[in-house]
Amino acid sequence: MRVLVAEDDNRTAEYLVKGLTESGHVVDRAADGETALAMAADGIYDALVLDRKLPELDGLTVVRRLRRRGLRMPVVMLSGIATTADRVEGLRAGCDDYLPKPYAFTELLARLEALGRRGDRSRRHDVLKVGDLELDTVGRTVLRAGRPIELQRREFLLLEQLLRHAGQVVTRSMLLEAAWTYAAEIHTNIVDMHIHRLRKKIDDGFTGRLIHTVPGAGYTIRDPDTAILRDACG
Repeated sequence: MRVLVAEDDNRTAEYLVKGLTESGHVVDRAADGETALAMAADGIYDALVLDRKLPELDGLTVVRRLRRRGLRMPVVMLSGIATTADRVEGLRAGCDDYLPKPYAFTELLARLEALGRRGDRSRRHDVLKVGDLELDTVGRTVLRAGRPIELQRREFLLLEQLLRHAGQVVTRSMLLEAAWTYAAEIHTNIVDMHIHRLRKKIDDGFTGRLIHTVPGAGYTIRDPDTAILRDACG
């Protein structure tokens, strides 16, 4: 998932970003409510981890404004205020879950991933398939023709993005959003470099190429037996 962490305490934010990143997610961080609202409003996040007490705008205001704009990404509210009335207020404001501090990171991770799986089942499937290629989004495994393929974290995220748009053109911008954070220093050819390595792992030694370049646009993944797009470049 691509996750936005809104937390003003640097130490806590670093702990959350590190833990979520090591768990395989792409994580951005906002240090105040105004920034969190602006970033979340882009609509690119699968989930938002939001501290209740933020400078500029508090967490409840951020959630209310997001919901008024029609943005439905799951929100986990973190707060040192843990009375029943406060939890009810948070849930009524539009939060999907409310976790009082102190909390165990493993519990936060489990709640967040459960919300991600439940949030949009029309888009998110546990297993994505094209031809003889299978990607398990929960188990984080990849098989082709029954053979396991070891991928690095960004390779996995790029392949997941391609599979979620199988048969369609996936632009480099879409791939950047799927696998890199806002803060990353990104070279213009970094997507091409990673796709090149990914394609070698996915296609070399197998019958039929799955990943194809669409010149001037991006990449696509498709079943060789049902392809409708012309492969213009290898």
